[in-house]
Amino acid sequence: MTENAGRLDLSNCDREPIHIPGLIQPFGFLLALSTDWLVSRASANTADYLGRPPEALLGRPLLEILGAEAVHAIRNRMSLLRGIDATERLFGQPFLGVERRFDLALHLTDGGIVIEAEPCQPELGDGAGTIRSMMTRLDQAATMTAFLREGARQVRALTGFDRVMIYRFAANGDGEVVAEAARSGIGSFLGLNYPHTDIPVQARALYKRNLFRIIADVGAVPVPVRPTLDERGNPLDLSLSVLRAVSPIHIEYLRNMGVEASLSISIVIEGKLWGLFACHHHSPRCPGLERRSLAELFGQMFAMKLEARERRESADYAARARLVSERLLVQLAGDSSLRDDPAWLAETLEAAIPADGIGVVINGHIALAGAAPGEDAFLRLVRELNRTAAGQVYSTDRIADFLPEAQAWTDSAAGMLALPISRSPRDFVVLFRQEMVRAVRWAGDPNRPKEYGPLGDRLSPRKSFEAWTETVRGRSRPFSELERQVAESLRATLIEVVLRMSDEANAERQQSAERQELLIAELNHRVRNILSLIRGLVRQSRTTSGSIEEYIAELDGRIHALARAHNQITSDNWSPAPLRGLIETEAAAYLGGKADRVRTDGSEVLLTPQAFSTLALVIHELMTNSAKYGGLSDNGRVDVRWAIDTQGHLRIDWQEIGGPVISAAPTRQGFGTTIIRRSIPYDLGGEAAVDFAPLGLAAHFVIPAQHVSLREATGVAHRQTVQPNATASDDRPKVRGRMLLVEDSLIIAMDAEDILLTLGADSVATAATVPQALAEIREAVPAAAILDINLGGETSLPIADRLHALGIPFLFATGYGEQAQLPAIHAAVPVLQKPYTIEGVARALTALLGSAG
Repeated sequence: MTENAGRLDLSNCDREPIHIPGLIQPFGFLLALSTDWLVSRASANTADYLGRPPEALLGRPLLEILGAEAVHAIRNRMSLLRGIDATERLFGQPFLGVERRFDLALHLTDGGIVIEAEPCQPELGDGAGTIRSMMTRLDQAATMTAFLREGARQVRALTGFDRVMIYRFAANGDGEVVAEAARSGIGSFLGLNYPHTDIPVQARALYKRNLFRIIADVGAVPVPVRPTLDERGNPLDLSLSVLRAVSPIHIEYLRNMGVEASLSISIVIEGKLWGLFACHHHSPRCPGLERRSLAELFGQMFAMKLEARERRESADYAARARLVSERLLVQLAGDSSLRDDPAWLAETLEAAIPADGIGVVINGHIALAGAAPGEDAFLRLVRELNRTAAGQVYSTDRIADFLPEAQAWTDSAAGMLALPISRSPRDFVVLFRQEMVRAVRWAGDPNRPKEYGPLGDRLSPRKSFEAWTETVRGRSRPFSELERQVAESLRATLIEVVLRMSDEANAERQQSAERQELLIAELNHRVRNILSLIRGLVRQSRTTSGSIEEYIAELDGRIHALARAHNQITSDNWSPAPLRGLIETEAAAYLGGKADRVRTDGSEVLLTPQAFSTLALVIHELMTNSAKYGGLSDNGRVDVRWAIDTQGHLRIDWQEIGGPVISAAPTRQGFGTTIIRRSIPYDLGGEAAVDFAPLGLAAHFVIPAQHVSLREATGVAHRQTVQPNATASDDRPKVRGRMLLVEDSLIIAMDAEDILLTLGADSVATAATVPQALAEIREAVPAAAILDINLGGETSLPIADRLHALGIPFLFATGYGEQAQLPAIHAAVPVLQKPYTIEGVARALTALLGSAG
């Protein structure tokens, strides 16, 4: 016995094939059909229900056994099955030659059909009304605890079981009873924990496939399915069966608890087994299939409402975390409090992630506050994090498992959440939590010595389920998954703070790498949104354009309108931008020297980036339509007036004057008109109205107050006429000779080369790197040059220096708006904003060659 005990295999429960027992519970019978609806298997108790033994059924058509009415109903119900784990129910079905009616459960398995039938029990009545009432009670629960408790109460009322528990799984598979409804006098399991071995792996997998499980009578003798094996030697897969017999180990487990019947309803959220409704009864009990199906439906709706509550809690928590992030950015801007005052940082982060202490290491400098290890211990911890954490947020409730020597200072810091805030060698902000000595109440001792049971070479389930308290030491309160997600977002904020202090480190290369990491974290969603918007413009513009040339022109104009708006927004770090500037820029870009035909009248109003981008497309479409068909197509003009009303909303009026007479509103609405009419209401929640009046188109827009702010008075008069750009001209520049174009993107270079050739250049030499460009200059001196400032890992400044020395006129090009920093020697060189347009390049070269000549 001693020798065998030393070889106890604790995984025998996990290996038991519980889905193919070859047995069913006797409160119903089972028929398995082939694809041609012949009976291929039958349970041994068919005579009890149909008056015919299984031997008389095997190989017979189902039609002869159950009758035409039943087969017709079953076929109709089977046609509703969708998915590999789908099941269907049929209630109150009569069978041929049988007086009583039956409830049926139907599913597909092993390429055939499984029919399980049990005697019909009295009907529930208004099942839909019952569910509505149950849902209403759930909705009235004010807290999560009350919600779970009410769920347990509703299931107990519906099923009539002595005890109903809500059992929640932890990450390691252990479970805890988080809610309970029980009849008086049988004690309480609320708050008890169960080890993961109580529900083996394959049982948890079945709980996800088959959401409802009933054990009607623990003492009932199971009924075999005949034949046990098919012609290929395979048993019948009963994973989705409602009658599937019970594992002998589980039977023993339930008997040890004094349970005679049990029922479970899976709670599945986002494809994961969150927990169970676990129902126990101290005598045999089998609610009817209709009532059980209603309970299963309630379980699914309960899971949906539980998920919604958890999502709301997550959203509220994330909102608090965003406030913390904004506070960090505001208060740490331009100072070194991140390292110099870690106590303040810990206090700030407390609102999002509670902690007892903090450690910060930046460029080798350490700061500690609160309950934290000493400096030497903290340094060794950081080295281990650098070795193993792989640049991600890492958390543990027991540091000693990660760093064994941490056992010596568990009393000050037992758990940690580490946020890497730079590239390797990595800087860290580490939040510490103190040891939380707590008592965990188990349902019986999970660590008791294992013994062989009466089932032979298998472990016997424990016999005592009395509360057994374990004192847990050396661990902190765990960091939740939600706290880890918030830590990821705070990490991006802290990275930005570190970047603002990077001058102290004198590590320019490291700073660039960290900023790239920050940009990836913060701008990824913006890039996706821009790409999605452009994709929509491409698709929608196609549907309204007549020719390919019109399509290209319309699409080009819309994308450049977005680009101009983006430049204006990013010139001030994604801050609100002026409405007047938007209209002036669009008028100058579209009308050139005739931009003074667009007149503006209004206060200095700023728009949020979202509103600015939306209005940019609307103004572009209005300007385009007016130049083609309206006030700007002839000798007329456009008046744009705006004001803020008493509610803070911005009201904009567009009025075309002096253009062709409009005889009637257009009958066809193109994509441009759709943008004008729908963008502001859809994207901003505002209003838009367009009136095709005979004397000129009029449009009225309302932008909600949350998108609007006023710029402080600057002495600029409210009434102002838009002036054209100082360099704007309708005349094309006289570009002659060989041009040099330095651009590291082939597609962009090809586009710019076409523009230069169109403007009159004899030839264009393109270069993507500094050495290539200098070689082109040595080969043949260009007449003028356009230099992209940033060329991947280098800049074009050495090329600019060479051109300056030779006296060759040139201009810079950039996609970084007005944020490009140039050395003093080139400070006066014109800067062309990308993307390249023929109008923009023409104006820039006119100014350049005019001043050079």
